[in-house]
Amino acid sequence: MDVVPQVGENVLAKYGAVREIFFGKRPLLLLAFVVSAALLSLIAPARSLAMVLQATSAAVAIAVFVKCVDAALRQSQKKRHRSAATATIAEDPHPCVLTTVAGEIITQNTAAIEAFNRPMPALVSDLFVTLFADPVALTARLALRASDTGAAKDDITTRDGTMRLSVHRVGADLLWRLETLYSASDAGVGTKGYALPMVMVSQADVILFMNAAARAMVGKRVTALSQIVGALPSSAGKLVTVQTATGPLCMTITEMPASANRRALYFLPHGDDGYKETGWSALQQIPIPLIKVAPRGEVISFNDPAQRLVGTELSKGTALSDLMEGLGRSLGGWLQDTLDGRLPQKPEFLRLKRSDKEIFVQVRLSLISEGGAPALIAVLHDATELKSLEAQFTQSQKMQAIGQLAGGVAHDFNNLLTAISGHCDLLLLRHDPSDRDYSDLVQIDQNANRAAALVGQLLAFSRKQTLRPETVNMRDTLADLTHLLNRLVGETVTLTLSHDPILQPIRADKRQLEQVLMNLIVNARDAMPAGGEIKVTTENTQLTESFTRDRVTVPAGKYVTVQVADEGEGIAPDRLPKVFEPFYTTKRTGEGTGLGLSTAYGIVKQSGGYIFIDTVVGKGTIFTLYFPCHTNAIDPPKPLKESPPLTGGKRDDGTVLLVEDEAPVRAFASRALRMRGYTVLEADSAEMALKTLEDEALTVDVFVTDVIMPGMDGPTWVREALKERPGVPVVFVSGYAEDSFGDAQMTIPNSVFLPKPFSLVELTNTVNSQMQ
Repeated sequence: MDVVPQVGENVLAKYGAVREIFFGKRPLLLLAFVVSAALLSLIAPARSLAMVLQATSAAVAIAVFVKCVDAALRQSQKKRHRSAATATIAEDPHPCVLTTVAGEIITQNTAAIEAFNRPMPALVSDLFVTLFADPVALTARLALRASDTGAAKDDITTRDGTMRLSVHRVGADLLWRLETLYSASDAGVGTKGYALPMVMVSQADVILFMNAAARAMVGKRVTALSQIVGALPSSAGKLVTVQTATGPLCMTITEMPASANRRALYFLPHGDDGYKETGWSALQQIPIPLIKVAPRGEVISFNDPAQRLVGTELSKGTALSDLMEGLGRSLGGWLQDTLDGRLPQKPEFLRLKRSDKEIFVQVRLSLISEGGAPALIAVLHDATELKSLEAQFTQSQKMQAIGQLAGGVAHDFNNLLTAISGHCDLLLLRHDPSDRDYSDLVQIDQNANRAAALVGQLLAFSRKQTLRPETVNMRDTLADLTHLLNRLVGETVTLTLSHDPILQPIRADKRQLEQVLMNLIVNARDAMPAGGEIKVTTENTQLTESFTRDRVTVPAGKYVTVQVADEGEGIAPDRLPKVFEPFYTTKRTGEGTGLGLSTAYGIVKQSGGYIFIDTVVGKGTIFTLYFPCHTNAIDPPKPLKESPPLTGGKRDDGTVLLVEDEAPVRAFASRALRMRGYTVLEADSAEMALKTLEDEALTVDVFVTDVIMPGMDGPTWVREALKERPGVPVVFVSGYAEDSFGDAQMTIPNSVFLPKPFSLVELTNTVNSQMQ
């Protein structure tokens, strides 16, 4: 145990102020103190002079002490950094060297000693002198970048392959690491002379490096790509004419990006050129998957990257159609059109027929000739991530479009339902239960309410419904639902509830949360026609770090999780991405609308939660819901529509300005309010409402207005009217959710929201409450 650094750290912590005075940003204080002491010595008596000298000596002694402790601490810290770096690189399989900022070698690991096999030189640039053309400039450039940013790296292509030299700042030192990305010796260079020709070019097509095979092919060292090929093709995989030592040859060129905006160009040999003896063994060197295909579609040969990408199913003689699918037509026709030159050489996206995982590939075909016989080269690129992003974007666009459609349909439909149910209420007021038409009117009213519930499910999916959030305990919510849930699951299904003893509260709409739980449990019941067990588990969950699943990132924090597990048939993989889409159902006609899970999805997301599915075909499904814990005590909002029921003969006085652009809704609301005893002024637009209010002698007690109207909307005209008539209460009505204009409503005092469709009683009670 190193005691000196600990003592130094304690001293510096205790006397940090002294250290700052002597060696910090204000060293002039010490100089001022010494000068003052000298002046005092000239005018002070002998005794005072002695005291000044003693104080000066003490100050100098403290300064020297702090200086020594600081140096010891820095030296100890440097030793610890170097010891940690040495231990870290000891087991690294790649050569690692620890140096000072100036490049002086401190130590190197075993891999470096074995790789360089020479006495340790003084500088790191001397160590790399046998590998790189200008190691001094290379190491100086990387050391400068690492000193500024903390790390730097560069990929260097040599005749022996491609190497990556990286450097990291460790304390006051630098840690160098040399990694071989591609070794030419492993691919056979220098053994049989079958290397694949490769040139490294800059962004301006200047040749920076040529391997031995490329120099042998060209017959000389060239500096510009135009000296080998006239012009590069617009896309990789096309045929080009190459100027070789034996004359022009038709070859296929493919491109790989390298560091610093450089490109590695590989020239693929053909059967009728001077590289026939190499065969396709040379293609094993290129890191691009390549497959040579016969005109009828059989695989002739392939390289190792293609084998790793396609899988073990790839073998000679296998039909390409047995390996890939998804073109939209037969692969044989695609190959034949390419052979006949009827198709442009554009890539096609196909899906591999792999059983272990789903992989998409981008395939480009190039026509070649071998001994006069045509063949095809298929250049493959892994496009799985690209297709995944495309599917994610398409799904997002589709869900957004469906949400907008659902919101628009719900708005218009709510206006119709308001008129239907409202006029039905007016008819019911004029009929006694003994009338023969009374039951028909009740049926109309009930079906209108059912239609309103269906519209509510659409709004729930599109996350545009009106929620009444409150502090909810999941344990109490499930306890209240237990009797109903047991009746829902039936006698052949067992419902088991398990709760965390101390369950945290959440913030949600209790009524909508109950709807979610019932939907999930009914689906679990339907998945077990022969019976089984449904387990509902609630518990507190602490996420120490965020996680990403199903393209959704759940942030770290405290959550209440609800799991609904069944022992049913499970969900097939092809149906799993569609289960949350509205109107998608696997049930027979009349057994389900396909809105259950989509409603649950919308409610959970609108409540700030997350929902995930785990399923195994034939074993069962688990739905897991995450709800953020609610820690702040917030009183539930005051209910807007809960008022004393309408009393029989009571009539009220007051003037109501009713603004509604839908004539049927305006007619019903006007009649309902007049029956209650109010004087109603009607307007079909915001502009007409403002024109009505220009009469200063007119007294208006309540504004009842639609939110969304052609021209000026509800909140806008109300704010304008309140400038001249402050204090008038407002009732906003809308077929959209309250959240769609919640911010605008918050700026208007004495305003409440009444969602459509509303009944006669709800409308009159809300207006009466506002007027009171």
